[in-house]
Amino acid sequence: MKYKLTEEIKEIYEIKFKRIKAIVDFGNVKKGDKGGWIEKEENLSGNAWVYGDARVYGDAQVSGNAWVYGDAQVCGNARVSGNAWVYGEIKCETGYYFARKEKLWEVKEIKVDKDNFVLWRE
Repeated sequence: MKYKLTEEIKEIYEIKFKRIKAIVDFGNVKKGDKGGWIEKEENLSGNAWVYGDARVYGDAQVSGNAWVYGDAQVCGNARVSGNAWVYGEIKCETGYYFARKEKLWEVKEIKVDKDNFVLWRE
């Protein structure tokens, strides 16, 4: 385990989030750094990290070297892994979000409806 759940709690829509805090150095994270908010330990593994006001909850999992930051939310059954970055005002509710750098990436966007869109790299 590379982090612990702190006593800081934020409750939003009856979900209790706990702030994370690094207990060892790894990647860009230093021991003692406070991170973002998760509902339970199963939401975060590997060298992944949640920053600032970002939230991960439900059955969502962030793993590998992935980062979630800004006002981003990862929830439902979403899986964020590899070297993926989820940030801004985006909400990943289902599916898999991952990145592997093998060549120059071109970012594509598909608008699902007026409020939701998906970004991916080819």
